[in-house]
Amino acid sequence: MATYVRDNIWSILIGINYILVIILSVFIVLKNRNPVKTLSYVFALIVFPFLGLLGYYFFGQDYRKDKIFDKKYINDNSRLKRWQKKFSLNSAEREDLEEVFGEGIAKIYRLLRNNDKAVLTFDNEVDILINGEAKFKLLREDLNNAKHHIHLEYFVLFDNGLGTQIIDILCKKAEEGVIVRLIYDDVGSNISTKNKKKLTKSGVQHFAFMPVLFSNSTSKLNYRDHRKIVVIDGDIGYVGGINLDQKYDNSFQNDRYWRDTHLRITGGAVGALQSSFILSWNFAAKEELDIEEILLPKHKAEPKKPVAIQIAASGPDSDWANIMEAMFCAINTAKKSILITTPYFMPNAAILTALTTAARSGVEVKVIIPYESDSWAAQYASDSYIEECLNSGIIIFRYCKGFIHAKTFVIDEMFSSIGTANLDYRSFSLNFEINALIYNKTVNEQMRKQFELDIADCEEVTLDRWINRGIGRKLKESFSRLWAPLL
Repeated sequence: MATYVRDNIWSILIGINYILVIILSVFIVLKNRNPVKTLSYVFALIVFPFLGLLGYYFFGQDYRKDKIFDKKYINDNSRLKRWQKKFSLNSAEREDLEEVFGEGIAKIYRLLRNNDKAVLTFDNEVDILINGEAKFKLLREDLNNAKHHIHLEYFVLFDNGLGTQIIDILCKKAEEGVIVRLIYDDVGSNISTKNKKKLTKSGVQHFAFMPVLFSNSTSKLNYRDHRKIVVIDGDIGYVGGINLDQKYDNSFQNDRYWRDTHLRITGGAVGALQSSFILSWNFAAKEELDIEEILLPKHKAEPKKPVAIQIAASGPDSDWANIMEAMFCAINTAKKSILITTPYFMPNAAILTALTTAARSGVEVKVIIPYESDSWAAQYASDSYIEECLNSGIIIFRYCKGFIHAKTFVIDEMFSSIGTANLDYRSFSLNFEINALIYNKTVNEQMRKQFELDIADCEEVTLDRWINRGIGRKLKESFSRLWAPLL
């Protein structure tokens, strides 16, 4: 018997593998989840013996509200109901909404209000920050001027040159008596033990978001905190695509130019960012913060150039894909133009259909994506959508100056979005994301002008040239596209 097993060990292992594959495939199909994702996992299990099982163990199981997020979701809803009163619009403003913004834009507001109790505030002033060098100049100043508290939540915090500068400021402010709370994603970030000890010693309260250990990574590895939030004294907020890593700041000697967009906000929308941060803090730190007035202060000063903003947060703990649905609604309400900038272009079926339908109905649809991505799999998966888009009349530009990481939407004359969500499956379904939805003609015009500036650094993709790319590249694209729901 031992000799038989030894001589046939490979066949036995393969047999065991495919018995498990059959059992798992039945369970996956019975879950009635997204058919594309279901087929992707079944395909991986069949084609890649052992590796497919391992990949499913770490990435495939969906625990969502069943386990990890059940209590969080219930608690978050009760807290949001209490906090909502601080930001609610009066009835006169609500009745005036369609007249001010138009029926289409008002639909986006109502969608998010019904989905996620997302409130709309009118008393905001904003600075659109182009690239890390603009963001970090202001951020350092604001951090150094903090009086009561600093809250940061980031997907990427690397303690390289820039990251260490920010850590040093946080430690200094904590030693001065400012309350400093920091959340960093455990997969996206890399902080040395030395700097973690320094943070602790200085009084900075810091927690990794869903720490990943091999003993329990099955339920956590897939769901990452992709948000980039800063709130200072409840008065100043930052949100957008720029992480705490020096590669985002072109004043450092980086390998390539990094193009990104961020937003600095003062006004009522900061309270919505603060609420989102507090919910994440309660989950990561396993404690409930007392909601003091200073965390959610009333903003009395009248802004010189008021901007209406609605903060949309989404993640695996929410019933609805809030950001994706807001994008879908915005695309379908567009009458003249849709301008999209995204580093990863892997739209799900709903968004792809909305975009191609808009283009064929006469709406100008333009999309900027990187010429060269920071991930070969994402590169080929994104490229696999280009031909269908071109055939529908969508104009595709590939950014050549460096890597474009901005995540922005500009719709017609009134609606724009700056945030953390990419146009891909992971941002729509798996990651915790947050976007600022801006209802303002002046901001919209600024965003439109920046889009045109970025086009100057792009190569337009033409259908005639694209369809003649080699068969080898097409195979890589098609293969990578199969994995798009998993990337």
